Amino acid sequence: MELLKLTALDAEDLTVISAHLQDAVLRAADLTYLAAEHRFALVLRRFDWAAPEGGPTRRRLAGVHFERVLGVRTRGIAPGRDPEAVLSLLAVTFDPAEPPSGAITLVFSGGAAIRLDVECIEVQMKDLGPVWEAEGRPAHDALPDPAA
Repeated sequence: MELLKLTALDAEDLTVISAHLQDAVLRAADLTYLAAEHRFALVLRRFDWAAPEGGPTRRRLAGVHFERVLGVRTRGIAPGRDPEAVLSLLAVTFDPAEPPSGAITLVFSGGAAIRLDVECIEVQMKDLGPVWEAEGRPAHDALPDPAA
């Protein structure tokens, strides 16, 4: 079993991590902000988009941490009030500010989001080992045709 380990130090690297995390699921309780360490961390169950074609779909347990985090804001997520709420991660984006700082946003289904104000991009994602067969393949509604 090959474990994926990725590091992002710029916006382009972050898009690679975002692609691997698309459709990951987690509980609100699996999110933590360590303010004194300037770190935001989460554990999730990511869909393995790189699984061999024709084989069973699968999920992997993975950990992600964001370094140099100056502040965190949430929308539609209340880990303290509803720790068992299930979140589905759609994307991880970066909005630059005064270089190299900016905001990393974790975009979840249902309009929920977490915004991390960061000094710079410094993100690590690592598979933690367990792999299991997924119940199905995530599906997304098609985007409307702008020409229509």
